[in-house]
Amino acid sequence: MKRAVPVCRSLARAWLDGQRIHDDDTRFLMLLVLSELCTNAIQYSAGTRVTCRIWRSEDLLHIEVHDRGGAASVPRVRHPGGEQEHGRGLELVATFSSRWGRRIEADSSCTVWAVVPLAAGVNPRMAP
Repeated sequence: MKRAVPVCRSLARAWLDGQRIHDDDTRFLMLLVLSELCTNAIQYSAGTRVTCRIWRSEDLLHIEVHDRGGAASVPRVRHPGGEQEHGRGLELVATFSSRWGRRIEADSSCTVWAVVPLAAGVNPRMAP
């Protein structure tokens, strides 16, 4: 699972290229949010499978990360002290997405999602 997040980022970059989304700010924010959601799912899920979905609607990019492992706790924003090295992932997601949330499914799996706005000047009708 160590390589899963870089592989996911690489696939997301290819998807962004295919969607003709080349704005650096949009790409940076989308990849940051995706990385944090994937990292949390891998780190906190008791399962071994994590899936990611990304799609575009009008002027928004949607990101969903689903784990199938039944985490011991519900994902939540923490506010770690300055000396702590971990615990800022969902705080970053909350800061850099226009909205985010989570769903705990009946089978104890978890989906965490976020929405990142396309930057001004990125034409939502340019996608193939």
